[in-house]
Formats: sequence, structure tokens, C-alpha cells
Amino acid sequence: MYDWRKVKLPVTADMQAAIETLDREAVRIALVVDDLGRLVGTITDGDIRRALLKRQGVETSVMEIMNDSPETVGTEASRGEIFLKMKRKKLLHMPVIDQSSRIVDMKMLQEQMFEPKHANPVLLMAGGFGKRLRPLTDNIPKPLLPMGDKPILEVILERCIDAGFCNFVVSTHYKAEMLREHFRDGSPWGVDIQYAHESEPLGTAGAIGLLPNNLPDLPIIVINGDLITSVDLDALLNFHNEQGALATVCVKEYDYQVPFGVVEADGTRIASITEKPVFKYFVSAGMYVLEPAAIDAIRGRGYIDMPDFLQECIASQRGVSMFPIHEQWRDIGRINEYQEALKMTGT
Repeated sequence: MYDWRKVKLPVTADMQAAIETLDREAVRIALVVDDLGRLVGTITDGDIRRALLKRQGVETSVMEIMNDSPETVGTEASRGEIFLKMKRKKLLHMPVIDQSSRIVDMKMLQEQMFEPKHANPVLLMAGGFGKRLRPLTDNIPKPLLPMGDKPILEVILERCIDAGFCNFVVSTHYKAEMLREHFRDGSPWGVDIQYAHESEPLGTAGAIGLLPNNLPDLPIIVINGDLITSVDLDALLNFHNEQGALATVCVKEYDYQVPFGVVEADGTRIASITEKPVFKYFVSAGMYVLEPAAIDAIRGRGYIDMPDFLQECIASQRGVSMFPIHEQWRDIGRINEYQEALKMTGT
């Protein structure tokens, strides 16, 4: 990783110092920083040449020739988000600044170029009606609801890209054309996106039977298109491979508190009273890993819900394993959950 400090220039530097820095480091940019470490501008070879054409001498202050409104990203930006912004704006460098405008890093395009680690396909389930989120979903599919400055499904996609996945399928039904228009073939993100379209609703697992036949013969990760989570997908895939199960289900601990005193009885006698007890359960977190054999078992079956299919897998000799998650996780099924997710992500 390149050390951005090598191209740092103080606000008191002149154009000669900028030229020497550009020649020495050969990364085509210099960063002008004030005494507090705040980025105040950038200088490129083009800035130098434009200054020379104006007959400005090498003793000219960098403050006069720099770009004082450079493109930047915040420290919260993901690798996929940075790469996409650089690609869209045709930039070779992207300074990273904190909330006080202090520069903390500089990303370079050659470092950001996506290098996939996993050939495993990822199926993003995006065909639902989002009825519980109406009226928000009257005119837009739930996966395209905004989460900050991008749709929910784009947040999920970029987190998968950050984890090294490049081969995606998006299942569609409700307002499918809007999803296709936004994500297209995946090229804006440097990945491949195909589609599995349900002409009629096929349940929570039926879309798996519509997967393209050209996918790698590898376990596939299935993610509901309404989840905001930071689950470690590398760890999930490794866990699945180690378990040797037909399927792996991500589970999240869910606590339920009875709002009354619970009475245990022995005939007509009370044996005990527990005030507002809390019961703990594991619930499905809407993320799965399925073996190719599991995919084959769904093809051509039409309507099927995921719990019913998993029960079939449980009955098989290979069975189903569970992967408990402790990371950030939020299911966006209702309006209050959507509002909580916006707070959780700071939007």
C-alpha cells in the first residue's frame, strides 16, 4: 500500500517543490496539507502544465495552482464504493479524509482494482412485494429503498464485492425492470450480474430453481435483499465447507420477554412463578449457503418456501448446519425496522 505522506506538501511550498515531488514519486499527484493535517488541495501534472502555460514561474505558491476542491471520500467508504466513484469520475487517486478534513489515506486506482477471491455465486433475493413497507414500496421495490445515498441492495452488493465475490444473480419479480435498470450487467461495479425472473411468485426459495445453468459448480451464497449486515462472508463460506452439510443457515440469537409473570403448575398447585422471563431462540437471519446438489433439488419444482426446503435438507443424510452471527444485522421488513436501519447506518 502506497504511503501518501511521500506526496504531502505544506501550504508554504512552491511549484518547484511540487514538480520535484511528482517526478520523484511518479504517482501523478501531490497533496497540499495545512498545519493541522487538513487537505486543502491537490496538484497534478496537468495543474503544473497549465500554470507554466500562464507563464507562472516555479517560485509560484502551490496555493495558486492547486485544485482546491478535490474529490474525496470519508473514512467510512467501502472499497467497492471508492472504486466505483473513481471509475465514474475517471480518477487515478482518491484522498480519504476524516470528519475534520484531515487526510488519513490515499487510495490509488491500481490498488482498488477488484481482484475476486471467490468464484462462488451469490444470489440476491429481490423479488418480493414489500407489502409490510407500504406505502414506501407502492412505486419502488423494497431492495431499491434508499439507505443513505444508495439503495439497500447496492449496499449489500458492495459488501459482497468487498469480501471478494464477483459472480452475482439477482432474483426479480415485483417491478423487475427498475432493478435491471439500476444494476444492469454489473459492469459499473466491475462484477458480473445475471437475473432470475419469477413470472409469478415462487415462494421464498422458488427463485433458486431459476438460477442460470452457466454458474460455477460451487456452493452458492443466498442473501435476502432486505438485510443490512456486516457478516463475515469469508468466515461463512469457510464454515460451510468445513461442515460438509447440504446447506448452512445463518442464525441470530433472538430474545423474547414475556410481559407477565409466568406460572408453572402441578395440578391445581402453583409450583413456581417467574416474573417476566426471557426466552432465547436462534432465528433464521435470511442468509444461506447451498451446495449445488441442493440447487438441483429445487429446479423445476415451482413454488417452495425456504423453511420447507430446509426441512427436506435436514431429513437428508448430509443435513443442515447453522452459522451463528454476532455481527451487525438488521432485517428491513417493516417501516419501523427501516427507520431503525437508517439510524444504525447513520443516515
